[in-house]
Amino acid sequence: MSLRSLTAAAGAACSALVLLLTAPGPASAATGQFRYTYTTDEGYDAVGFLNNPPSGRCVDLPTPAAEPGTVSRAPKNLTNSTATVFLDAGCEGGTYYTLRPGAGASDRLLLRSVVFS
Repeated sequence: MSLRSLTAAAGAACSALVLLLTAPGPASAATGQFRYTYTTDEGYDAVGFLNNPPSGRCVDLPTPAAEPGTVSRAPKNLTNSTATVFLDAGCEGGTYYTLRPGAGASDRLLLRSVVFS
């Protein structure tokens, strides 16, 4: 085998290794639905939900027909993962509460973001 063939083979092997290392792995997600209630700009109660939300990534709760960053309430964790809800966006701040799978909370629990384990 010539030096040129060995160099080409080594380059192909390195390229394959780089592709293998940079390919995304399987996405991890909580199975089920996470529900919450919020008030629209018109004053109506609305129910928001996340289906099969991603695990390990903070989700700021969407509140369509309401001001961005509107506080939500009464979360229901109908997923198979533990949900930690935060009063602040970006899963930040010292005000948070943990909901086990299948658990819900009253209207008194306010939240803006959630992360699933």
